[in-house]
Amino acid sequence: MTTAAAVQPQAKQRPWWLTLISGILATIVGATLLWGGLGNKVQTYMLLVTFLGIWWMIQGIVDIVSIFHDSRMWGWKVFIGIISIMAGYYIMAYPIVSAVALPRIFVLVLGIWGLMYGIILLIMAFQGGGWGAGILGVLGIIFGIALMANYTAPGMGLAMLWTAAVFAFFGGIVMIVQAFRQRA
Repeated sequence: MTTAAAVQPQAKQRPWWLTLISGILATIVGATLLWGGLGNKVQTYMLLVTFLGIWWMIQGIVDIVSIFHDSRMWGWKVFIGIISIMAGYYIMAYPIVSAVALPRIFVLVLGIWGLMYGIILLIMAFQGGGWGAGILGVLGIIFGIALMANYTAPGMGLAMLWTAAVFAFFGGIVMIVQAFRQRA
């Protein structure tokens, strides 16, 4: 008799060197956005905006092409693909306007996510998820509403950029450490 653990194939891990490269790039981008000169910060940010536009365009094309492989929910895939292509095109056509608007848009999206996540946690709490889920749900709703109400406030976009830079820098360091731990 064999055990279930012996029968199941081992999950493939990401190669350590790919984690290392990602960590180094994240650390460099975060450090440049935090401590670089103004010219370097602007160039780095514009490069990130350009990559986002390219990524959205490619992702939109992949979403549409994926219909030929898996035609379930093809209407949503076409819709999401077209929206992604349009967003990517807009970013590529108007990079400066996009660079100014994107941080605020991210704050708005984060607010919507917080509100939806809070509602889901609150529903889970009423379905037996416990008081912890209820408290987190209420906090998520408050967090989401606060962000959505203030996303146009001066400084919200810059605060979002600064937060992303801090996470990129320290997250990159963690990824580098993890890559060497994974290699060993």
